Amino acid sequence: MSDLVLTSFADGVAVVTINRPEARNAVNRAVADAVAAAIDELDARDDLAVGVITGAGGTFCAGADLKALAAGERSGIPGRGFCGITETPPAKPLIAAVEGYALGGGTELALACDMVVAARTAKFGLPETRRGLIAAGGGLVRLPRKIPYNIAMQYSLTGAFLDAERAHGLGLVNELTAQGVALTGALALAKEIAANGPLAVRASKQIVVESADWTADETWERNTAACAPVFASADAKEGARAFAEKRAPVWGSR
Repeated sequence: MSDLVLTSFADGVAVVTINRPEARNAVNRAVADAVAAAIDELDARDDLAVGVITGAGGTFCAGADLKALAAGERSGIPGRGFCGITETPPAKPLIAAVEGYALGGGTELALACDMVVAARTAKFGLPETRRGLIAAGGGLVRLPRKIPYNIAMQYSLTGAFLDAERAHGLGLVNELTAQGVALTGALALAKEIAANGPLAVRASKQIVVESADWTADETWERNTAACAPVFASADAKEGARAFAEKRAPVWGSR
């Protein structure tokens, strides 16, 4: 794993840290490749239930590395999107822990996550239009699905910054923390999720994500298909036994 992206794995939680504080954690191809590898590891390992992505040095991510772009280097991966995530988020839940600025691709990265924990001093934004560019990494698609249409349109067209307090009020941010402890808050949320049955967590995310595109005729068939393996699993039996025996369950991801 590149030292541009740091990873740690403990207690069912993968922490992925973009480590370019001198560049405000701007993303180049090496960062995208390393993040993608970390996300693949999150999805592949049975001992991991949830991921957290953050940035080093008090900034989440300032978007694409413009110097790298000027040199012809891409900040995304074909088929996977910006930072290796925006087109193909992980199957397991992913939480953004946001300090400082999450701008352009940084906001798109946060939007690709399932939950956002942000310091009260954090700022989001899609400032591409101010430079004659466009937010092509999913921000224009996801933002109006997260906050009211007219508000999303305002920030998409003006390029203005959206502060964390208002983002929380609009529902974009799940939880606010004091400055400097967004990662701590995200880890607390991640550990709460990781304590649950991993198969149930993964299938629950699948249903929440995919059901928005289900037709009325297929909703219950597809819902049942996603739920059935969970109900038939050894983990479901273990959960029931643990409840009856008044103890913490021991999950096996099977």
